[in-house]
Amino acid sequence: MDTGSPHGTGPTAAAEGTAGVVEGTAGAAVEGGPVWIALPPGLLKMRRLLLVVWLGLIALAAGLLPGLLAGPAWAGFAVLPLALMAWGWVMIDRNWRSWRYAERADDLLISRGVLWREETVVPYGRMQLVEVTSGPVERHFGLASVQLHTAAAATDATIPGLDPAEAERLRDRLTELGEARSAGL
Repeated sequence: MDTGSPHGTGPTAAAEGTAGVVEGTAGAAVEGGPVWIALPPGLLKMRRLLLVVWLGLIALAAGLLPGLLAGPAWAGFAVLPLALMAWGWVMIDRNWRSWRYAERADDLLISRGVLWREETVVPYGRMQLVEVTSGPVERHFGLASVQLHTAAAATDATIPGLDPAEAERLRDRLTELGEARSAGL
C-alpha cells in the first residue's frame, strides 16, 4: 500500500493515530476519526484489464483498417487509442485509490472521487435493502459489490470490488444494524 498518498492513508497514518485507510476487514475506530477501509487491488486489476482489452482492440482496428485500405501512413491512427490507454491506466489507479468506506456506530461512510470528492453518509436506520451483486467479470476476478438502498433514492450507495466474503459480512452487519436501528422508529 502507498503510504505517501495525498489522503494521509496507509499503515503509517493508522499507526500514528490519525484516520487511516486499512485494507481488509473493518477495525475499531481510531481516535480522531473513523477507520477507512480501502478497496482490494482486484478491482484495479479488473478495470485495467478491461481498459487494455477494449482500447487494444480499438487500437488494432484503428491501425489495421486504415493501414490496409488507405496505406501504411494511415496506420498512425492507432496511436490515439494507445495514448488514451496510457492516460486511462493512470486515471483508473487514481479513481481506485479514492474509494474507501468506514463503519461507524450509527452510519456507514462511503468516500470516492479525485477531482470532485463525494462522501455519502448512510444511516443504518434508513437502510431498506442491502444487496450483494457479482457479474461474470467480477466473479472471474473474485469480486462482489454491495448496493445499499434507502427510502430516498438520492442516498443509495454502492461499494464496488469487494472480496465476496467481505461483501457478505458487510451485508449481514448492515442488515443487522439496520433492523436494530429501524426497530426504534
